[in-house]
Amino acid sequence: MGLRTTAVPAPGGRSPAPAVSRRYAWVVFALSFGLLLSDYMSRQVLNSVFPLLKAEWGLTDAQLGSLSGVVALAVGVLTFPTSFLADRWGRVRSLVLAAVVWSLATLACAVAAGYGQMFLARLFVGIGEAAYGSVGIALVLSVFPARLRATLSGAFMGGGSFGSVLGVALSGVIAQHFGWRWAFGVMGFFGLGLAVAFAVVVTERRLDPRRDATAGRPEEQAKVRLRSLLPQLFSSVSVVSAYAGSGLQLFLPGALLAWLPSFFNRYYHMSTGRAGVTAGLFALLTGIGMVLGGVVADRVGRTLQIRKWATAIVCSLLSLVLLSAAFGAPTGTVQMLLLAAGSLVSGATAGPAAAMVANLTPGAISGTAFGTLTLANSLLGLAPGSAVTGMAADRLGLLDALRLMPLVAAVAALCFAVGRRHYERDIIRLAARTTSAATRTTAVTA
Repeated sequence: MGLRTTAVPAPGGRSPAPAVSRRYAWVVFALSFGLLLSDYMSRQVLNSVFPLLKAEWGLTDAQLGSLSGVVALAVGVLTFPTSFLADRWGRVRSLVLAAVVWSLATLACAVAAGYGQMFLARLFVGIGEAAYGSVGIALVLSVFPARLRATLSGAFMGGGSFGSVLGVALSGVIAQHFGWRWAFGVMGFFGLGLAVAFAVVVTERRLDPRRDATAGRPEEQAKVRLRSLLPQLFSSVSVVSAYAGSGLQLFLPGALLAWLPSFFNRYYHMSTGRAGVTAGLFALLTGIGMVLGGVVADRVGRTLQIRKWATAIVCSLLSLVLLSAAFGAPTGTVQMLLLAAGSLVSGATAGPAAAMVANLTPGAISGTAFGTLTLANSLLGLAPGSAVTGMAADRLGLLDALRLMPLVAAVAALCFAVGRRHYERDIIRLAARTTSAATRTTAVTA
């Protein structure tokens, strides 16, 4: 039957084992995760103060929407180029700079005198946040064994959901008691404090103490090879399948996050506030599912990495079945339970997909690879999830649109199945190329 899985080199085998202690690795993760929370809290603080800004400045709904949308637009447009630059300039410095930029921009929101100044400040929030998710994952994975890649990736992606819910909740409380400017101020100072702590604790030398001081930083060595390595972002069927499958599957969380408040308002007759809180609980379930999906993938893939693909396939198919059943059921307890279960698995493929991208791309451009994955997640899933479901709702009604939405998971499962089929030969091909490149480099420098 061809290649045997046991003959496939361990995905992490082509790079040295992490050079840091287990304790320091978890410190790096904690600080990186804290900055991720700050990222999404700074992004979502605006949503809690919409009514206050509208009343004070007399803004239209379109203007309020643009203040939120400009951040997503900047992140979507700049994720790939900023991740590319971070691989060249240095991940630690890039992450610190990113956190400082979005934190200062959030503080600028606190002192904005009108719509124009607020719009400019929010633009810089998006510029600062553009590469953090992709470069942050690359940095975290570099200090942990390859066997934990899915767990850490799922936790990192799930952090976005936690940060969003936390940001909206805390900002609402702060704004209610102290005013909307303090809501932005607290989030900005929180991010700056974490950025300082990160800069002090996380350094290139501590991340790789074995590095020869005369050899230069890995990113500097990568500059010479980056042009030849960049095509490897799309060099195999399996890595393209991971990008596509991950993006398409996240169509479901994108649709649910955007339309569950309206669903609960229209079909359960909840007030706007209660519908938002209820939808927030389902968003938390999605984030928890991302973490659990990564944990399960790492557990079942401990001996055979290819099983992580199977985890992604199963989660996609489960989301198809559970969400289809949920939106086909009458309103009530059964529907809510099915919807909760479907939300839990709707984003559970994030960790396994990210782990496969890490396995199938060279470590020198992992930040760029995760930037590509983030771009696929946005363009194929999160952005069209809300927009396409909304367009379908205009024609069919919201409930019928939500009934059609889970079908995308079938296409995602197919992409993951294609990736699984080609994974073994692709991982061997990548290992052979890496070994050949290392041999040529040794011959030149000898």
